[in-house]
Amino acid sequence: MSALSIVFIGLSITSSWGNGHATTYRSLIGALAKRGHDVLFLERDLPWYADSRDLPHPPYGRTCLYRNLRELERRFSAAVAQADLVVVGSYVPEGVEVGRWVIDTARGITAFYDIDTPVTVAKLDRGDKEYLSADQIPLYDLYLSFTGGPLLARLAHDYGARRPLPLYCSADPDLYFPEPVERSWDLGYLGTYSADRQPGLERRLLAVARRLPEHRFAVAGPQYPDSLTWPRNVTRIEHLAPGEHRRFYNAQRFTLNLTRQEMVRAGWSPSVRLFEAAAAGAPIISDWWEGLDRLFEPDREILIANDADDVVRFLTEIPEARRRAIGFAARRRVLSAHTAAHRTAELEHYVRTEQSRAAVRSAIGRARTATMAANKA
Repeated sequence: MSALSIVFIGLSITSSWGNGHATTYRSLIGALAKRGHDVLFLERDLPWYADSRDLPHPPYGRTCLYRNLRELERRFSAAVAQADLVVVGSYVPEGVEVGRWVIDTARGITAFYDIDTPVTVAKLDRGDKEYLSADQIPLYDLYLSFTGGPLLARLAHDYGARRPLPLYCSADPDLYFPEPVERSWDLGYLGTYSADRQPGLERRLLAVARRLPEHRFAVAGPQYPDSLTWPRNVTRIEHLAPGEHRRFYNAQRFTLNLTRQEMVRAGWSPSVRLFEAAAAGAPIISDWWEGLDRLFEPDREILIANDADDVVRFLTEIPEARRRAIGFAARRRVLSAHTAAHRTAELEHYVRTEQSRAAVRSAIGRARTATMAANKA
């Protein structure tokens, strides 16, 4: 398709500290730029990201920081008005106000990109308007969601979303691939601390570490409370920049995937870490949620663990040849359906379809106006 002018207003692309948004935006916008699209990413200049920017100047598209809503409107109204597509992301500071401005200003297609859909819906259900209000949802042309499945139908039925569509996270195969490194750990986990994920970490990694003192484990990610007690055979890594993720995955015999409870209840919510680990060829041990088996085939492309017994069995009983085969099978699945290039093609299709729908609506409107004028004459 012809090149598009696209504006993203997202949580962060320059800093991956404490969020999974940055890696998602980096892979998607990098792929869009490769396809020749003109992409501008606008990010609120927040102090906690300013202190931890691991990609201050993304090498694709253009990235600009703004300090407040007034500056955003003053500097970028023309870009938003002229863009073919304007995308507002979840958790954008003052997201309701930003969304209202975009809807009022943009002349092209508007979209809300929800990288936290189950959390967003839970907020909407209790009247929380942190970054999106219920009355705005029908005003966006597209509701792009990293969650698929039944939740999309609920967004349409309960909240009036005009076109709720899945746009899952993805992995960039140029960044995530198998590489020969020393196996430092038998099982590792990469993720920011979350209170509702912590019981899963306890059951599927920490309890296993205590039962297998001769094995080695690792947990990487920020914001874990100082009060936590870690088994002696667990290596703690405070933060890993995205450029270090591939090596971390490749240094594990198995890697653990854990899912927040809102995502488990909603199902169909693959995290970016899931696709990145699979692209790196790391055999994944995961908790279960509805729809996971539509993304990866259990026992062949991914292993499902309900408790510590399952994880212990995987670590101690799976032969090396089968371990490698599981990792390579998951990588093949990602390369066939879940790369940034696949997401770009999906987004292009959504935009092309919406442009066609808009053209039809415009033609119908002109015909009605002409008919009314003729009747009056």
